[in-house]
Amino acid sequence: MTMPTRASRAHSFNAAAAAYAANRPSYPPALLDAVEDIAGRPLAGARVVDVGAGTGIATALLHARGARVVAVEPGDGMTEQFRRTLPGVPVVRGDGNHLPLADASADFVTYAQAWHWTDPDRSAPEAMRVLRPGGALALWWNVSDHGVPWIAAQDDRIRRFFGNDSAHGAHGTADRVRMTQGGPEFVRRGVPWTREVPLDTHLANLASHSGFLVAGEEATRAFVDEERTALTEVFPTGVVQEAYTVDLCVAVR
Repeated sequence: MTMPTRASRAHSFNAAAAAYAANRPSYPPALLDAVEDIAGRPLAGARVVDVGAGTGIATALLHARGARVVAVEPGDGMTEQFRRTLPGVPVVRGDGNHLPLADASADFVTYAQAWHWTDPDRSAPEAMRVLRPGGALALWWNVSDHGVPWIAAQDDRIRRFFGNDSAHGAHGTADRVRMTQGGPEFVRRGVPWTREVPLDTHLANLASHSGFLVAGEEATRAFVDEERTALTEVFPTGVVQEAYTVDLCVAVR
């Protein structure tokens, strides 16, 4: 399979924003507890900049926690979906490499499933610029628990489909938190959680990842059909228990 470009993968979400919003997993309440614990300050009442906000999955949780959130999102389709989902939360166009915000204007800068689309040599200094002294940069990703046999087997099938280790959207931890020399030091914490969803939701979530979005409709449909057969044997009731560990990294300015 021809490797898609990074740019094509980054922009692929805009055409699939509704499916992304409907099927992607959210995050457990314990995640925001951990953010507050490491940062040493509450989210309630804090000025939070949620970068690469997408359809607003993480933004909604931050808003419900009592944070005063401003979302930053570069994509047309994702921004349109965000505004339908969270009409009362401001969203501005921009990306982590060029934050359209004033110096020292935020208590938190957050990235949910988004830091890997930035250039850390630019996005790290930008986050530090926007944060107030004592503010915190928080990055997190839902990572499937490969200690669960069916998840490990699925990952093997995905790797065979793409013919490499990373095309379907996996990112090594070292790449996730790579910073400029002398940049902030991160505290890392894992937050395990699970969700139970219909098989159709699980498969739609899988197909909403950038590697599949750019692989082509025919190839993706063929893979999803085979995956449906394989998982029906594991989950005959049609309900899939997905297991994740949220990989959380927090740095305080």
